[in-house]
Amino acid sequence: MIAIITDSTCDIPADLVEKYAIQIVPQYIIWGDEQFKDRVELSPQAFYQRFQTDPQRPTSSQSTKDDFLSAIDAAIENGATEALILTVSSAMSGTYQTAKAAAEKARIPVSVIDSKGPTMSLGWQVLEAARARDADADMDDIIARVATLRQKLVQVVAMQSIEYLERGGRIGDAAKWVGTLLKVKPVVRINHKTGRVEPAGLARTHQSMLNMLHRKFFDSLDRDGKLHIAVLHGNVPEEAQRLAESIQKEFNPVKLIINITGPVLGINTGPGALALCGFSG
Repeated sequence: MIAIITDSTCDIPADLVEKYAIQIVPQYIIWGDEQFKDRVELSPQAFYQRFQTDPQRPTSSQSTKDDFLSAIDAAIENGATEALILTVSSAMSGTYQTAKAAAEKARIPVSVIDSKGPTMSLGWQVLEAARARDADADMDDIIARVATLRQKLVQVVAMQSIEYLERGGRIGDAAKWVGTLLKVKPVVRINHKTGRVEPAGLARTHQSMLNMLHRKFFDSLDRDGKLHIAVLHGNVPEEAQRLAESIQKEFNPVKLIINITGPVLGINTGPGALALCGFSG
């Protein structure tokens, strides 16, 4: 049996994590002298509430080699003879290298995939791996299917301020925006070849930000295929629901997910952020 393991930045809804028996290795939030396991000891809702009132800004820390080894050992206890670990982009975090180090020490064969993305860019790949595993695919086939899916992925993120991305250190090629008007709302995309954040546009109003998010995402997607779309939000569930309903009405995707962005990613995107992530296939 092949165990599917990922880190907590994947933002996969809990019901799908349970359905596909996906093991989640939490990353960490450092808030002053406090440390929390992402989504385990600090819920996304509690994170955003504190983020908006606490003048001290949190930072994040990646999962450790021992964290991954513990997950692999738990998988072995549940009957796994192989494991596949998928991580957040190596251009954004050292998690991939840490997972590789754990794989070398594991008691069973372990393969590690750099997803080249965050949140549901990682999440969709994890779900593809789990579905392939459940269809009795072997490791090579699972890895190939994940690579094929990655080529189809589109992710666009709209934020209330460039400040969070800059402070979180995940600004990537959007660094050229630093020093521009503080009131502009940045829209970025994920390059799934490099795993980096790239600038997509700047909006001055909330509505123009939403319009740009919609346009940049759907202009990059093959809308004639079967659409799988995730709507991610920085603790603005009502707005995410409205966006999802408009997408459902206009495009009728075969799969539509809504989920709140977890604390580790929330540090970099901030409250009120919205993202669209998906593929056609």
